[in-house]
Amino acid sequence: LQTQIGRQNEIKFSKHAVERLQSRNINLSKQEMQKIDAALAKAADKGVRETLIIMGNTAFIANVKNRTIVTAATGENLKDNVFTNIDGAVII
Repeated sequence: LQTQIGRQNEIKFSKHAVERLQSRNINLSKQEMQKIDAALAKAADKGVRETLIIMGNTAFIANVKNRTIVTAATGENLKDNVFTNIDGAVII
């Protein structure tokens, strides 16, 4: 049962997000994944459905309920960017 619960709480990445991470050479450490996990938990506690997570110079858009990272951007990709379809933000 614990294994099943752990899998349900796992952070997922959409195909689009995986492509963005690879093309922008973003590698996430275990510690960074834990920070994203905590950010998703905070957003969920506040009733946020779609969140912008800003961690250092990297931004992620995530579906909170599904615990899925939808896209990622970093550095120059953030400049003059407009984030839509979010109802909350977590800065870590």
